[in-house]
Amino acid sequence: MDVVFYAVEKSLDAYKFGLLHNKQLFISQLKSNTLGSRTIDEGSMDEKSGMNFSEYVAILSGNTELLEKARLEKKVAGLESERQAFMRGKSSSRYKLENILQTVEKNNSLINRITGDMEAFKSRVQYDNDKNMLNPVLLDGVTGSNPQLIGKKLNEIADNARTHGMPEPVGSLYGFTLLVKTETSNRDGFDLVQNRFFAKGGGEVLYKYNNGILANDPKTASMNLLHALESMPALLNRYQADNEKITKDIPVLKEVVDGTWRREDELKALKGDLTALERQIQLSLKPIEQSEGKPDDEPENVLAPAAAKSHEAKPQFVSPERGRKACRHRTNTRIVYR
Repeated sequence: MDVVFYAVEKSLDAYKFGLLHNKQLFISQLKSNTLGSRTIDEGSMDEKSGMNFSEYVAILSGNTELLEKARLEKKVAGLESERQAFMRGKSSSRYKLENILQTVEKNNSLINRITGDMEAFKSRVQYDNDKNMLNPVLLDGVTGSNPQLIGKKLNEIADNARTHGMPEPVGSLYGFTLLVKTETSNRDGFDLVQNRFFAKGGGEVLYKYNNGILANDPKTASMNLLHALESMPALLNRYQADNEKITKDIPVLKEVVDGTWRREDELKALKGDLTALERQIQLSLKPIEQSEGKPDDEPENVLAPAAAKSHEAKPQFVSPERGRKACRHRTNTRIVYR
């Protein structure tokens, strides 16, 4: 089915399609959430999208330069949209690059501190005759390193200590400070209090085993902090693997951040052509009275030619519907899209 629009050149039909174009501009920007940019894709004449209202206005004006202007504006808008997308991608890449560099720097600091703690631990650790690591834990208020006494004291601290979120020292092991920290959480409207245990060396890194939770068995509980120190190699490997993974993206991100948009010259050339065309259109536009050779003081009636021919002082106008019918038979101008 063909949809046929009848319009008259140099009539109020051009004004009507101009209003429709402005409505289309606002609705499209509202739907695409680009009201701040005030740009719109002018579309094109094809069998899928038909012809947009700007091109209707250009054709109905009788000046084909306006149609060329609309097409140039479409190309400029497309390139500006492409450049805006490039700049957004560049800004996003810069943000990701900065985050990666900060993470790498933080991980390198932790790697250096953990490495220093590992070297200190290896230089102090003691073994028995069977090459088993000894556990000479020293707790405040406990004499000796008996595993049963140590485990019982640690469980007592876990039940009664309240540090209010700040780690407090409770003893030492191979030169590392043993800490307890009270953490409070809320579950089903009740406050839950839980104490966690850590070991801290010269690198100011907190090492924990089983998330800092002690076992109920005293002997097993006494080994918790020694296992925390044994976790240093695994923690070091984790940060090194994290650095190795994220640094792979750094060259690509740097290339994007340092890159430039390659179609900048093309956009400048199109804008120059558009400016020149606009200047040419302004120079070529003349009042309708002059273009038709009418006196300046004679009123013009495009929609009703009969009124223009009369010598009465007051021009007569007919309704737009009647004028459109009359001009339709006279000019038979058709704009058709599928």
